Amino acid sequence: MKVRGLILLVLVSMVPAGGCTMGSRRGKAVVSGELKQWHDVVLTFDGPLLGEATEVNPFFDCRLNVTFAKDGKGYVVPGYFAADGNAGQTGAAEGNKWRAHFLPPEPGVWTYTASFRYAPGIAIDPNETAGQPAFFDGATGTFAVEPTDKVSRDFRAQGLLRYVGQRYLQFAQTKTYFIKGGADSPENFLAYADFDSTFDTGELTRDGEAAGAKFIHRY
Repeated sequence: MKVRGLILLVLVSMVPAGGCTMGSRRGKAVVSGELKQWHDVVLTFDGPLLGEATEVNPFFDCRLNVTFAKDGKGYVVPGYFAADGNAGQTGAAEGNKWRAHFLPPEPGVWTYTASFRYAPGIAIDPNETAGQPAFFDGATGTFAVEPTDKVSRDFRAQGLLRYVGQRYLQFAQTKTYFIKGGADSPENFLAYADFDSTFDTGELTRDGEAAGAKFIHRY
């Protein structure tokens, strides 16, 4: 058996039969953000300690989906591996935080249910029952959302942009249209010096470092 498969087997074997007992005991999410309509509500779970260099690939061999439900309506939101939960500042390459973001379309009490599953390549497997449930799989909870307090041009006052079959995207809350202008430039706005391993290939001076004033942004 390959080492990768062995580690995966060990991780899965840590979950009790059915997978939900451990989830309900230790899988409650930490809910953060402004709990208001159209605001970014963030759920953070404690899961397996993995990283960029571990045998089990947290980006490919793990799949987190969180279902948010209210009044018979449900939204499935893909989650992601968040390293130590603050990697943008710490530069952490490993951790045990797993996160999902939700912009509630209406106020009221929402219920969340997490699906966390393991299998080689499961991140691109559309089968909901693929792999094995583990850690906080089945974790559920509720949170209350208030109406937005934003006004005017703030997007949180207008709602998500949706395609409604017209020429322009429409705001879900105000039903007005988003008239976009500009030339979509610069196209390399993500070439940001503080993103890990971002560099100008033409002027690379140190491995993994941004080096070159022409194409690397320093916002």
